Amino acid sequence: MTFMNWRVTFQIIGIIAALLSLVPLIAADYWWIRVFDFPHLQLTAFTLIAILLYFFTFKPRWVNDYVYIAILLGCFAFQMTKIFKFTPLSSVEVLESSEGISADHELKVFTANVLQSNDKSENLFKDIKEKDPDLIVFTETDAKWAELIRKEIGTAFPYKVEQPQDNTYGMLVYSKLPMRNSSINFMVDPEIPSIHAQFELRDGNWFQLYAIHPTPPMPQHNPKSTDRDTELMKTAIMSYNSELPVIVLGDFNDVAWSDGTELTKKIGKLLDLRLGRGFFNSYHAQYPLMRWPLDHILISSDFRYKDAGTGSGFGSDHFPAYAKLTFEPELKDKQEASEPTDQEWKRAKDQMSEEGLGSFTKLPEALEGLMSN
Repeated sequence: MTFMNWRVTFQIIGIIAALLSLVPLIAADYWWIRVFDFPHLQLTAFTLIAILLYFFTFKPRWVNDYVYIAILLGCFAFQMTKIFKFTPLSSVEVLESSEGISADHELKVFTANVLQSNDKSENLFKDIKEKDPDLIVFTETDAKWAELIRKEIGTAFPYKVEQPQDNTYGMLVYSKLPMRNSSINFMVDPEIPSIHAQFELRDGNWFQLYAIHPTPPMPQHNPKSTDRDTELMKTAIMSYNSELPVIVLGDFNDVAWSDGTELTKKIGKLLDLRLGRGFFNSYHAQYPLMRWPLDHILISSDFRYKDAGTGSGFGSDHFPAYAKLTFEPELKDKQEASEPTDQEWKRAKDQMSEEGLGSFTKLPEALEGLMSN
């Protein structure tokens, strides 16, 4: 390949990566726009590669080269603003557990999207045995999976809520901890459930779980992200209103750095234990170069971090996600989630459908004010 052809190749790689990473800035919920939220890590890497390679053909006397590199560096800086906070170079959002804290204050949670058509499960149950969770949420579970899971976990998890379905949106929750006020909810779509329940920790305190699996913005599922975003916002508002500490987990069909997940955190006053620790990419399990964090465990500031990560591959397109937490509400002011701003409440209102907002019997005061204007 000639010198000029190399230059053109590097320019094309850089420009494509830069433009695609900017597509999600368009304020529209069409799937072909929102889908570019997902490969942000890959697009950032392509931009960096284009910058590094272009220096091999850089012409100090060519003004166009300075303009091109300046554009790419600006784009790379923007790309890094979305993902830098997940790297170990950034500060953590959820602080480490206190030294010597009693096991009665510990909570281990585990979630796995099993892939409904998957017929492999050996590594999944090995992981569950090794991690020894107190609470498990399974998604994409049909009746076949429900029967297998009951057989494998036996009587170790006496508390359960089961909603197996054949449409890849079945959900199962199993717990060693006492449970109350459990419900199966269809918050946006009559075929897509979420499970809400309260669980008692070993120290006698209770917390609220919201397990969700909204539909992704893909043409074969939903041509827009409206339903997903509405379910995320409804969950966030319930978290904001909760009088109990909250854990929101599941396959969000959204990445950790997207505006939607960020807003869910802000409105729900939730924290992300991945910040400052890593991406914990849970999807796609079969394609190492195309991975991003789709499965989330968001927590209120009453909890602290002891361990977290992803599990082994077991035939699904997702890796399981797990977290070991400690309940330390007396220290919550050290990592308190900030109150949502007026602008964030406005974005939450704009992100929800009118039907979604109307389903609440009581809205937060800030949203009530926006509705009356």
